[in-house]
Amino acid sequence: MEATRRIGVLTSGGDAPGMNAAVRAVVRKTITAGYEAIGIERGYEGLLDGDLIAMDLGSVGGILDRGGTVLGTSRSERMFTVEGLDLAQRRLREHGVEGLVVVGGDGSFRAALELHNRGVKVMGVPATIDNDVAGTDTSIGFDTTLNTICDATSKVRDTASSHERTFVIEVMGRNSGMLCLYAGLASGADAILVPEVEWRMEDVCEAVAKGMRRGKKHSIIMVAEGAAHAMGLAADLSRLCNHHVRGVVLGYVQRGGAPSAFDRILASRLGASAVDALVRGDSAKMVGLSANQMAFVPFGEATSHSHELRTELYELAMVLAR
Repeated sequence: MEATRRIGVLTSGGDAPGMNAAVRAVVRKTITAGYEAIGIERGYEGLLDGDLIAMDLGSVGGILDRGGTVLGTSRSERMFTVEGLDLAQRRLREHGVEGLVVVGGDGSFRAALELHNRGVKVMGVPATIDNDVAGTDTSIGFDTTLNTICDATSKVRDTASSHERTFVIEVMGRNSGMLCLYAGLASGADAILVPEVEWRMEDVCEAVAKGMRRGKKHSIIMVAEGAAHAMGLAADLSRLCNHHVRGVVLGYVQRGGAPSAFDRILASRLGASAVDALVRGDSAKMVGLSANQMAFVPFGEATSHSHELRTELYELAMVLAR
């Protein structure tokens, strides 16, 4: 990349705690390497609209511990059209950006691969609270979101125990139950319902009844939004189990908040490594974490399948819930 003088960075898709730490690392590593840093606002939509801004060391000061993304983000349907991709390439060329770091998930990397096919050098940094991107042990935002869910569950448990009730807690995960599984295991949930594993209402009722028979005053059922909805499930369980069941939907509160120390460090490592790769002339790869080392995974592999649910953890959670 000897001819490249500018490296751009954008955050795309759903926001994740730690995105700002990644942006900070990209900008400061870029400047340290002797290149100019360009921030692209509102993800791919901002790129298409030409919202590119010069960034310096001070531009990313004080954002390490902030949730969300200072650059803004969006989901862009236009980036999956020939016209949109051509326009994106033209915008980058007009601003002299020949290297691009995309901080996002599966859909963001698919668009990034198309840009690579049009001659743009691009690297990806995985940031999704679902942790469903293949090729990395974990993605930016997963650890923070997991801790947020565990904290909320502890608060709900206080009320559940006081009133001797069962609570169904719905967390994010439309197609992936990874977040739900880890949260359920870490919170000691009595039942964990995920899209990848078939479940029966009778088994959930039995899990609640079993706890009551041994004198337990409350039960927690952790459910991914792709497996069931908390309010409907709570109503059904109330009728079938003849027991007070309430539903809680954590919703977007899961995405927010200051990133954990783990996510700040992970994002910093991934962002800096992405810049190093661009400077070396690399492209069309995601920088992931494998056995605590940086791993460079081709976009084709990272987007070919989702991060598979760890069945041994699911089985462990069921054993410990007894």
